[in-house]
Amino acid sequence: MESSDAPKRFPDPLEQPCMTVPEAGRWLGLSKDSAYKAAQDGRIPTERFGRRRIVSTAWLAELLQIRAGQGR
Repeated sequence: MESSDAPKRFPDPLEQPCMTVPEAGRWLGLSKDSAYKAAQDGRIPTERFGRRRIVSTAWLAELLQIRAGQGR
């Protein structure tokens, strides 16, 4: 994965309360497939909306110890 694949600034959880599994995976350095596997087995907690899974931005910020709007 190239560094250009990852977002430059972590989203503010108040402005973007959730993100997709692949977006969360990019912040964790995972491929799309690995991110979905981690979500499926519960290592990345998700909520389901129909077929779509979303990840809490606040949860990921806490895991990565990132403050709102802070880059990586």
